[in-house]
Amino acid sequence: MDIQEKYMQRCIALARRGLGAVAPNPMVGAVLVYEDQIIGEGWHAKYGEAHAEVNCLQSVDATNTDKIPKATLYVSLEPCAHYGKTPPCTNLIIQYKIQRVVVGCVDPFKEVAGKGITQLRNEGIEVIVGVLEKECINLNKRFFTYHEKKRPYVILKWAQTADKKIADDTGKRLYISGEATNKFVHQWRSEEQAILIGANTALYDNPKLTVRLIAGNNPIRLLIDPNLKTPITQDLFTDNNKTVVYNFHQAMRKDNLYYVELNKEKKMIPQILADCYERGIQSILVEGGAYTIQQFINEGIWDQARVIENNSLAIGDGLAAPTLSHYILQHQEKLGKDLISYFLQLN
Repeated sequence: MDIQEKYMQRCIALARRGLGAVAPNPMVGAVLVYEDQIIGEGWHAKYGEAHAEVNCLQSVDATNTDKIPKATLYVSLEPCAHYGKTPPCTNLIIQYKIQRVVVGCVDPFKEVAGKGITQLRNEGIEVIVGVLEKECINLNKRFFTYHEKKRPYVILKWAQTADKKIADDTGKRLYISGEATNKFVHQWRSEEQAILIGANTALYDNPKLTVRLIAGNNPIRLLIDPNLKTPITQDLFTDNNKTVVYNFHQAMRKDNLYYVELNKEKKMIPQILADCYERGIQSILVEGGAYTIQQFINEGIWDQARVIENNSLAIGDGLAAPTLSHYILQHQEKLGKDLISYFLQLN
């Protein structure tokens, strides 16, 4: 590993600390290096607050501020060159007279998209681009998917028995995964902007779709209910968490409850993802049920699938789990009695 990759890896590790807190912004990490010593580091910690470059430069000890112009700034994503919630990071870099910047990957957002790199180079700053580029893009796969494909990053999730069933033959909720896995799933929820289910899951399971088992942000709840058959007394509707109901009958808003009317002559999934794009939702965790998940699979509109399997439980007759197509196994991990398999869609 060369020295540039060493410090870019540190940027990536720092950036990950913002997972679940910075969307719709990307996760970004930055380190400032002088003579092979880190003298400052930072990451984007929360949407609307300071960017990684700002936190990095502000972390430099007063005894090292004279070294900043001679140091190299490493940043996992191209510094922004536009005014958003905060001023451009390129202006700050220029202000500090930093003469060398190493960038992991170019920002796909149209307001940046190479403009930050160009501005720095126009000021005579040496800019190196593409160090651990693949890893930096993967870090922000949600952000890149949103801006390049104009839709959210879609993660499918379900739990199944050893004989690949997700419910018994009555359709009632079946408790498959263990306590540790359930807590882990709540962590997954906190990392995505939205969580989606179909009407049958809402009716039979009456889920809250919150992150109550951990400390984190509740995702926006998305419900596909074409004929509005989910009672307003279900848990989805009895708190103040934002909920969007996709249906064929009405469009209205009441406090944090939104009804979005879909065109019944068109496919639902593309319409829902287009609406999410307009709402700035960059990632969705699709939790059920089998029919809803299979719709995403059949449409070929998914990016990752996370399948939890209890190999010690088999029920015989029951509701079959979804069936993936065009995928590769990314990796697997054991959590108690559960095996969690991660799959990526083959493009």
